[in-house]
Amino acid sequence: MRFPDRTQAGRELAGPLEEMRRRRELPDPLVLALPRGGLPVAVEVARALHAPLDVLVARKIGLPGRPEYGVGAIAGEDPPVFDPTALEMLGLTEDRLAPTVAHERTELHRREDLYRGGRPAPRTAGRTVVVVDDGLATGVTARAALRHIRRQEPAQLVLAVPVGAPQAVSALASEADTVVCPHQPAVFEAVGLWYENFPQITDEEVVAALRTTAAG
Repeated sequence: MRFPDRTQAGRELAGPLEEMRRRRELPDPLVLALPRGGLPVAVEVARALHAPLDVLVARKIGLPGRPEYGVGAIAGEDPPVFDPTALEMLGLTEDRLAPTVAHERTELHRREDLYRGGRPAPRTAGRTVVVVDDGLATGVTARAALRHIRRQEPAQLVLAVPVGAPQAVSALASEADTVVCPHQPAVFEAVGLWYENFPQITDEEVVAALRTTAAG
């Protein structure tokens, strides 16, 4: 199956999360979107859970010359999280990727400043934190995000995505207390293939969505 768009995917993802909330399994939830693509999904999840929404900016570390091919990721000021199997297969070292990491760290800071507009990062210690993205391919970006939040000692850490590669979902089970992923097609390839409408989300759209959610 394919989702019409990220908004509809978020509404479908909200179903099992709402059920968890009714069973009192998600007390005091905070929804954190992985921008930019995860934000429209997370808006619907936060609305269904009656939970505050914010962003957790994580950046993929791509191959030099092929930035779309992720071999690692960063979140906050944490050290990079790399896929050691991918590095070995490609004959890469972490040192060789240091310039890419520095570039992505600068972009991460730019986005955090822009999206939050001076607001501090939300308190996560002792809370139920629901990290939301629009899909999982390799899962390396989600892994960096989850480890970043885990260091802040949440009471519970949940990863929620509408669709994901089964191997990525399985690999992240050790990083989150719960992984919610309703659709896990055996042949995955790319997140965008599971959406009929999958546009790039702009910085302006992220800022507008966060302002609208806060006002609501």
